[in-house]
Amino acid sequence: MIEYVFFAGAAAGAGWLLRRKHLQRRATAPVPGIPCMARHPAGAGRWRSGRVYADQGAPRWQPSRGEPVLLTGARATGVRVPSVKEGISINPGSRIVTCAYEGVAPGIEIAVMPLDLRELLEAVPEAAPGALGGSVPAND
Repeated sequence: MIEYVFFAGAAAGAGWLLRRKHLQRRATAPVPGIPCMARHPAGAGRWRSGRVYADQGAPRWQPSRGEPVLLTGARATGVRVPSVKEGISINPGSRIVTCAYEGVAPGIEIAVMPLDLRELLEAVPEAAPGALGGSVPAND
C-alpha cells in the first residue's frame, strides 16, 4: 500500500515539474527566423541544421555552427519532397526548396516544414519561369 502512495507522489511531482517547464516555455518570446536544414552546395555535402533570417534587408542562412551564408541574389527554382535517402537525414514530411544564385554555378537546398514554406518563399524570391532553367511548382 505504501508503494501506491509513493508512486502517486512521484507522478504528482513529475506532473508539477512538467507543467512548470511548459509554462516557462510559453512565457518566452518566439525565436526569430525560419528553422530549417540546408545543404550547400546543392546536391552535395551533408544536411546542416540552422535558421533562415530575412531581417536586415538581406536573407541569410545561419547554421547552428559556422559562418552565415548570404542568400542575396538567390532565387528559388524548385520545390520538391525529399527522397527516401534524404528522408533519413531530414524530416520526411519537409519540403526542399532548391535555390540558384545568379551567375554562380553551385546553389543551396533548404529543407523546411510545409507550414514554413510560404515564409521561406517570401524571404527568397522565386525565379521567373525559365530565367534560371527551372520553375517553382505550386505550393501544397
